[in-house]
Amino acid sequence: MQNVYADRLAAVQARVADAAHACGRDPAEVTILLATKTHDAATIRAVLTTPGAATVLRGENRVQELVTKGPALADLPTPTHLIGPLQSNKVNAALRWVTCVESVASARLADALSARVGPGRTLDVMVQVNVSAEQTKNGVTPDDALPLAQHVAALPGLHLAGFMTIGAHSDDQTLVRTGFAMLRTIRDTAVTNGLTTATALSMGMTSDLELAVAEGATIVRVGTAVFGARST
Repeated sequence: MQNVYADRLAAVQARVADAAHACGRDPAEVTILLATKTHDAATIRAVLTTPGAATVLRGENRVQELVTKGPALADLPTPTHLIGPLQSNKVNAALRWVTCVESVASARLADALSARVGPGRTLDVMVQVNVSAEQTKNGVTPDDALPLAQHVAALPGLHLAGFMTIGAHSDDQTLVRTGFAMLRTIRDTAVTNGLTTATALSMGMTSDLELAVAEGATIVRVGTAVFGARST
């Protein structure tokens, strides 16, 4: 089965490379994050130990899955990101396992992470922005993204790495791409305003990664294209 995962990952890497070349970018500028929601530790290990997985990231949507799978995967060097919502009462559990929280969508959560990250540690964080204004999606409004980013950047123990979004749930590629372009503009504005570390753009998934790469994604989050359909 590991060969199947290796082939699927190679196919995603080829998609990313083709998308980057199509818009004049270096494929090395785009990192693949494997979204491992609902997949068990043995399956995740099979993917992360394939030869082509040396540069990937791992992302979990739920803190409970971080906690459940963490011990079985702790020996792997793959950095782990939290890409789903985080409640303040689960911050301590998340901090044990993640190197980055991509889903910071409030000053309250940023404050909680800063307070609990612990001495001698710096946590990468991203501001999640709801570029599509869909009520089912988390994230601050585009107008609130820069103020939140400025707040995060001023907090001890946190390193503002960039911005994250989930593309519009639509078959209209123009609409989806417009949202990604909006996040890029937010990032560029942040950097221009002195938030020079906030260069990452985590956007694009299995269905729309080409559009995201064309608009400057530095991280694309892929699950089903490598793991297959989720169990729940």
